[in-house]
Amino acid sequence: MLTDLLIKNYALIEQLKMKPHESLNIITGETGAGKSIMLGAIGLLMGNRADLKALFNTEQKCVVEASFMLKAYHLQALFEKFDLDYADQTSIRREIAPSGKSRAFINDTPVTLDILRQISVKLLDIHSQHDNLLLGDHLYQLNLVDVYAHNHALKTQYQKTYKQFASLVSEYKKRQDEFARSKKEFDYHSFLLDELKKAALREDEQEELEKEIQLLESSEEVKLKLNEVLAFLSHSELAVNDELRVKVNVLGQISHFLPEYAQLKERLESCLLEMKDIAQELEREEEKVEFNPERIEEVQGRLSLLYNLQQKHQVKSIAGLLAIQTDLEEKVNLVANFDEEISQLKKKLDETEQKMRTEGKALSDTRRAVAPQIAQEIKNLLADLGMPNATIQITCEPISPTAEGLDLVNFLFSANKGIAPQEIAKVASGGEFSRLMLALKYILAGKTAMPTIIFDEIDTGISGEIALKMGNMFKGMTQKHQIIAISHLHQIAAKGNHHYFVYKDDSGERTISRIRQLADDERIQEIAQMISGSQPSESAILSAKELLEMG
Repeated sequence: MLTDLLIKNYALIEQLKMKPHESLNIITGETGAGKSIMLGAIGLLMGNRADLKALFNTEQKCVVEASFMLKAYHLQALFEKFDLDYADQTSIRREIAPSGKSRAFINDTPVTLDILRQISVKLLDIHSQHDNLLLGDHLYQLNLVDVYAHNHALKTQYQKTYKQFASLVSEYKKRQDEFARSKKEFDYHSFLLDELKKAALREDEQEELEKEIQLLESSEEVKLKLNEVLAFLSHSELAVNDELRVKVNVLGQISHFLPEYAQLKERLESCLLEMKDIAQELEREEEKVEFNPERIEEVQGRLSLLYNLQQKHQVKSIAGLLAIQTDLEEKVNLVANFDEEISQLKKKLDETEQKMRTEGKALSDTRRAVAPQIAQEIKNLLADLGMPNATIQITCEPISPTAEGLDLVNFLFSANKGIAPQEIAKVASGGEFSRLMLALKYILAGKTAMPTIIFDEIDTGISGEIALKMGNMFKGMTQKHQIIAISHLHQIAAKGNHHYFVYKDDSGERTISRIRQLADDERIQEIAQMISGSQPSESAILSAKELLEMG
C-alpha cells in the first residue's frame, strides 16, 4: 500500500505531496492541469527513462519518492535476492541530477534500474495501454488463471521438478555427445594404450639404460685400462704390491729400535692392505666387463623404443609417457563405462519426466477447472460495464513441457453477438481492452494481494448507469486493495475515500501544477461542477450530495 508520495522539481510540479487513503483515492482536475504529469513522475519509480526536459528547475535535481507498507506482499525473498534490507515500511526513490545522471534507491540503498523495476512492479500497477497489450500475451493470461486457481504451491513444485528435468535432459544430451565423440576415438586410444602397456615402462629405466649402453659401448677400453692398473698392482714382475710386501718386511727388521720405525712399518703395512683391497676390487670389476654385442643391441633397441614413444607423444621423459598412459586408460575406461552411466542417467531422466508430467497434469486440471468460471465472471462483469453481448472463452491446449506447465492458455474474445471469439489481441479495441483488464483485476483482487492500482481515465467513453457500476467495482476492489483513480466522471469521483484536485497555479511568474485534498464541502462543489459545469446549478449540487451519500 502506498502511504506517501513526494514529487519535486518535475515538469510543471515544483513540489507535490500526497498521503493516499488505504482504499479508494480519486484524482480529478481540468485537462492539462497535471494529472498525466503525476503519472509520468510515478513512472520514474517504475524504472522509466529519465529526461532532462522533465526538470522544472534545470539547476536543481528532480526527486520522486514513495513509501509503501509491504507486509501483505511477502517480498522478503525478493529483497534477499538483491541483498537489500527489508522493512515493512519501505521507501523507493528516483533522482535526476541537472547533469542528467539518474540514480535509484530502495531504503536509501543505491540500486540499478533493473532492480528498481523488479521491486516497484510488485508495489505499483499503472493501468495503461501497455497493460492492455499485456493482456494479449499467453504467458500473462496463464499467470492470471494460476492466480485465480491459487496454483502457487502446485506451480512452484512443478517448476522445481521441471528444472531438474531440464538439467537432466541437458546432461543426458551432453553425455551422449561425449560418448559419440569418445567412441570415434576409442579404437585409436586403445591402440595407443596397448602400445604403452606393452612397453612396460618404468620411470627410472631410461637413465639406467643410458648409463649401461655407455659402459657397454666402451667395454674394450675399460677392460684394457683395468688390466693395466691390475698389472701395475699385482700381475707383473715388478708389481707394486709385491714390492710393498718386501719393504714392509725390511721396516719390520728395524722396528724394535725406535717406536717411530714401528709406526712407519704399520703405516706401510696399512697401505699394502689397501692396495691389495683395491686390486681385488679391480679384479671383480674387470670380470664384470665384457664385450656383449647382443646386450648392446638389446639396450639400444629398448632406448630406441623409449625415444620413439616420447617423440610420438611429444614428451621428454618416461614420466610424461606414464601420465599419457593414465589419461588414455581413463578415456578407454570412460567409453567402457558409458553404457552403464547413460543407462542410469536415462532411467533417472524418465523417472523425473514422469514426476514432472504427473505434477503438470495436476496443474493443468486446476486450470481447466477454473477456466469456465473465470470466463463466466468476466462475461457478467463486462455486461455490467456496458458490453452485454461480449463473450469470452479460455482454452487450455496441451503442449510440450515448459517452465510454466503443459498448457498453452488462450483468452478468446468477441464483443458482438454472432461473432465467434478470437484471440484478444486481434479483435479487442482500446476501450474493450481496458474494460477486460478492469474485469480481470476486479476478479483477481479477491484472490491475491495486488499492488496499488492506478487507473488512468479508464472510464473514458462510458457514462450513466455503467459509470456507477464501474465506481462500485472500484469500491469493491478496495476491500482488500488500494486504488488511485484519475477520473472525469462524477459517479466514480463520489465513491472515493479521499478526493484530490489537480489544478494550475498561475499566480507566480511561471505556471505550477498543484494538488490538494478536498474537504467535504469542496468535494460537493467539485462533483457538482463535473455534473453541470463551472457554475453548477442547485440540482447539480443536490445530485452531488446524493452521490456522496451513496458512495
